Formats: sequence, structure tokens, C-alpha cells
Amino acid sequence: MTNDRQLISSGSPFEARVGYSRAVRVGERIFVSGTAPTWPDGTVDGDPGVQAQRCFEIIERALVEGGGGLADVVRVRVYLVDAGDFEAIAAVLGARLGTVRPANTTVVVAALLDPRWKVEIEVEACLTR
Repeated sequence: MTNDRQLISSGSPFEARVGYSRAVRVGERIFVSGTAPTWPDGTVDGDPGVQAQRCFEIIERALVEGGGGLADVVRVRVYLVDAGDFEAIAAVLGARLGTVRPANTTVVVAALLDPRWKVEIEVEACLTR
């Protein structure tokens, strides 16, 4: 690990078990892992918009810990299991990133790790603007 590499943890027990970090800052870039809509007690709200909002709460916390924020996001990847949930999730994306307008890829996948999850979101941020 070099001095310009900062590992950012959310405290999830999966991080140590699976061997990943919630986010990693290298130089002026922050890479946030795929983020699921799980609350600290393990619950998941069934509403796709609420799930997207929860993902962004976790993402934003990681970005802030790395010295950035949502305004620094340059890339978003959204994974959903039902295309019918797109509008609710897109409304959250627009509310959280509408003025930032990062590059975005949204894909529909067969499933996510937990069947309660309707969305998983990952971002990349660049702190030099």
C-alpha cells in the first residue's frame, strides 16, 4: 500500500470477509464499490426510490471520508433487477446528481446478491475540477 492510497470502510462485516473496501482513494480519485441499500440493522426497504436514496447516503459518507462529495462524481453505474423501477431510481439520481451530470451507465441484471435489493450503485469521483 502506497502513501497515497486510502482505504475507506463502512464497517460492513463483508469488507474483511470478502476482502474489499467501501471505497478507495488513490491520489485525486475515489472509487466507491457497488453499494447496496441495506440499513445497519440488515433491513432493506422494498421501495426502489428509497433503496436508491439509501445507496446514496452510504456513497456520500464514503466520498466525504475520502475528502470529496457528490459534486466530485464523474462516473455512475446503476444495476437494477427490474426495468420498471428505473423511473423511481432515476428521480433519486436526478435529485442527487442533476447539477453534476456525471457519465452514467444503467443496466438491468438478472439478480443482485440479496433478493431484497432492487438496485446497487457504484461511483467514481475525481477531486480535481
